[in-house]
Amino acid sequence: MTEGPPEVVPAERPAGGGAEPAERWFLEGPRSRGSELFSVGKIALEFIRGFRTLHFVGPCVTVFGSARFQEDSPFYSLARQIGSALAGLGFTVMTGGGPGIMEAANRGAKEAGGRSVGCNIVLPEEQRLNSYLDVCVTFRHFFVRKVMLVKYSYAFVVMPGGLGTVDELFEAATLIQTRKINDFPVVVFGRDYWRPLRKLLDEMMQAGTIAPEDLKLLLFTDSVDEAMAHIRDAIAKFGLVRRAVPKRSRLLAEGFRAESNGPGEGVASP
Repeated sequence: MTEGPPEVVPAERPAGGGAEPAERWFLEGPRSRGSELFSVGKIALEFIRGFRTLHFVGPCVTVFGSARFQEDSPFYSLARQIGSALAGLGFTVMTGGGPGIMEAANRGAKEAGGRSVGCNIVLPEEQRLNSYLDVCVTFRHFFVRKVMLVKYSYAFVVMPGGLGTVDELFEAATLIQTRKINDFPVVVFGRDYWRPLRKLLDEMMQAGTIAPEDLKLLLFTDSVDEAMAHIRDAIAKFGLVRRAVPKRSRLLAEGFRAESNGPGEGVASP
């Protein structure tokens, strides 16, 4: 894979350079009809920017996890191994594009010759992009970013993390449970770290608020080999085949620079 800076699609910033996040204005309650219509247009453009940027990245596996783990953390090392292993299966590794676990997974993919993609988010304290991205798009609204992290992925890997990681885990699990998306594999790494969560899920099942089948949506493991075998076996039913990557459109100004998908080049859904 050719080294170089990632292709970065920046988020739109509010007029006047204000520091207040746009989603706070959008979610603060009823506003004028003109303001609401303007927000809808801005959000639509944010979706379009994401679709245009990620249309050519190939089938992904999204890795969730904390931005706070440093390079000397065992979880960072594990995420790096996971990124490498996913690239070996032929997948593009997608993350939130930031530091910590996200950086480690992207780094592992790059080091293995695979593709590495980030869906970044604008925060009051700017989340820096990691330096292991081939393509990155930055979003202003969390809900737009979450759609992108799900839309292009055939599996989800959940590393130790905080509230954002838990939110992403349950978002994926809920979409699968309610059949809004296919029953893609969800692998949760860190048995000890997530033991309280597993206990909570068992208690929810005993209370009847979730079904026993819902627990089967998640694989809790510490083994990279077990995780890769689970992902490989689970996605076999989706019939991924090797074919040419989508062609870029001159009419849509999508550019014509040569790109490589690494070992997963040409992997696509039927």
